[in-house]
Amino acid sequence: MKNRDKTRAMPFPFYAVPVFLLALAGFFDSVYLSFSHFRVYTDLSYKSFCAISKAINCDTVSQSPYSIFLGVPVPVWGVLGYLFAIFLIIFAWKDFKHQRRGWSAFLLVASLFSTYSVILALISNYLIHSYCIMCIASYAVNLGLLTYAIIIKRRFLPGPFLKGLADDLKFFLFSWKRAVTLGMFGVAAAAMILWFPPYWHMNYDSLDTSLPHGMTEDGHPWIGAASPELTIVEYTDYMCFQCRKMHVYLRKLVEAYPEKIRLVHKHFPMDNKVNPIVKEPFHVGAAKLARIAVYAAAKGKFWETNDFLFSIPKKDINIKTIARAVGLEPAALAWALKSREVGAVLNRDILDGLKLGIAATPSYEINGQVYTGIIPPDVIRKVIKG
Repeated sequence: MKNRDKTRAMPFPFYAVPVFLLALAGFFDSVYLSFSHFRVYTDLSYKSFCAISKAINCDTVSQSPYSIFLGVPVPVWGVLGYLFAIFLIIFAWKDFKHQRRGWSAFLLVASLFSTYSVILALISNYLIHSYCIMCIASYAVNLGLLTYAIIIKRRFLPGPFLKGLADDLKFFLFSWKRAVTLGMFGVAAAAMILWFPPYWHMNYDSLDTSLPHGMTEDGHPWIGAASPELTIVEYTDYMCFQCRKMHVYLRKLVEAYPEKIRLVHKHFPMDNKVNPIVKEPFHVGAAKLARIAVYAAAKGKFWETNDFLFSIPKKDINIKTIARAVGLEPAALAWALKSREVGAVLNRDILDGLKLGIAATPSYEINGQVYTGIIPPDVIRKVIKG
């Protein structure tokens, strides 16, 4: 047959409605990720629903320095970005019958979203080594937005892309309503870069190392009460994010109740080089940091060294930087990394933890009871109220 049925293009709303719904889904996804990011750093007991394993863990991605861009959490940028996309869709849809403007600009935005998604996916794979389910959902949303934007451009807005983009710019700038709305997004972005509160920065500089401190009879550093009502024995790892959060909390707690609470430190690095329960590379370098802290304790500089080791990025362990910050000799710290004497102290701490059945950090021993992750508030409250 010579006459074939011609495929008719679906009407414009058939494509525009999914675009709007996808942008809306991306917005709510970013809102969730923003709240999750905030709670990861500020809520001691928080654990997201997608913290499933080492490979699939939204919290691990949030804890990464790559979750911050230009001083603002990436999901917060997502909230602003999807709001901007929704703004483009609404104005472009409203004037579609008359001017058919805005969709070249939307195609550019969708392309940028998708490109950034690829970059984030590569970072998750090669640098963080963990994936976030909700982030992957946003990647899918961005790919969907790009696909629909290409279809709309081809079927309803033929012509050169750059000319369409120039016309879209005129479309948004030559209307005061559209121009003001566009300007508000620019102001919001600038304000976020300048004034967004850096809640992810844990304030180690404010920790007081002048409180009473010393060594227990069996040789472990302590700080706080000389005659405590409550003794907390912590087993921590300098590369453990939850340990960092609890470290600041417990030090502040001891500062608030220096006559009642004593904190005793023991090392439990989850490093397969020293910890027998870790069967594969994990927290590589944690044992080295623990060795440095053991040596610092012998020189009477444990708590300032302890604070510093929790505060530094763990990508590169620079002996000279650590030595300069805590007032120790670089050569001495290099010796501590290989010393059998230092290694024996570290192994004793690990063995103490294993005897208690500890298999994760942070863990806390209080009156013979072991708590992992956090200390129940009731345990602390009894002493504080007493």
